[in-house]
Amino acid sequence: MRPAGLIGSLGTVLVAGALALLPISTATAAPTAPVASTANPAAATATATATAVTISPVDLDGPAVSTVRVTVTNAGPERMRSLKVSFGGPVGWAVQPSVLQVDSSLAKGASAEATFRIQVPERRPGFTVRTFTATATYRGGDGAGSATGTRTQHSGTPLANLAAAYNNVGVTDESDTKPGDYDGGGNSFSAQKLADAGLRPGGTVNALGAELRWPNVPSGTRNNVSAAGQAIALSGKGGKLVFLGSGVTSGASGTATVYYTDGTSGTGSFGFPNWSFDPANAHGATLVASSDGRNRPDGYGNAGIAYRVFAHSIPLDPTKQVEFVVLPGNGNIHLFDLAIAS
Repeated sequence: MRPAGLIGSLGTVLVAGALALLPISTATAAPTAPVASTANPAAATATATATAVTISPVDLDGPAVSTVRVTVTNAGPERMRSLKVSFGGPVGWAVQPSVLQVDSSLAKGASAEATFRIQVPERRPGFTVRTFTATATYRGGDGAGSATGTRTQHSGTPLANLAAAYNNVGVTDESDTKPGDYDGGGNSFSAQKLADAGLRPGGTVNALGAELRWPNVPSGTRNNVSAAGQAIALSGKGGKLVFLGSGVTSGASGTATVYYTDGTSGTGSFGFPNWSFDPANAHGATLVASSDGRNRPDGYGNAGIAYRVFAHSIPLDPTKQVEFVVLPGNGNIHLFDLAIAS
């Protein structure tokens, strides 16, 4: 850890703490750019046919003032003029200066570098993802007028697997229903009725081309994840990431972020119907299994009503190796497993 210093003499207010932000998608003058993380020192860039904005690695070993270099490369057919570069980090992180102007023009293929200083707070324990964004505005060049590069870096270690994030008791035995609280009202799936529907501890569940596993834990113990932005380690390649779960309320939807080992990332939105009553295809989900009735705090009940488990997926880049996944921040989404499929 290095001693922190004040950021210059412009009266910038230093912030004692910082918010841990989930990453945002890269926006550029052309199609979405790759996003760099600490897994790869290369910075985020725009595509080769448009103005490229790259951000150097940010030293996160605070409290300290870190120097960050933003490079703008003119890939357009005209000279680039009136170039201004702005840079920012997570909310509350002081940056100086906020904008720099490049006096000279840039020929096609030429680059200019702008240097900024950012106040980095002391690292927080646990896993965090930090997002940094630089925007260039200009005349000429590719004619777009602006381009943006975004860099994400993470500190800490993702949870080893989904089981390490279990935080909810969703299945109980009909002889002991009191530990369950899948929906916030003390209700849960019946282990017996799930078994009748083909969902048994440790059993294989095939859905949307993925081979998933029903949680291999005893009834009455934590066996699912109420999503809250947890980072889960996951390895493999494929065309989609499949989620197994169901919803509580009709608002069980959100966005997951997938990080690859090359430092890039992508996002995808998915959702589940409420475990009962909602249409089985709500949010675009696929029904996997239906169980009869549910366990209530006073015992088994609601016979004749289906309580269901669903599958949904988001796309992956099939050429890249997945490193970890950040779950949506919506506790109404309950997950029993996730897996990569072709």
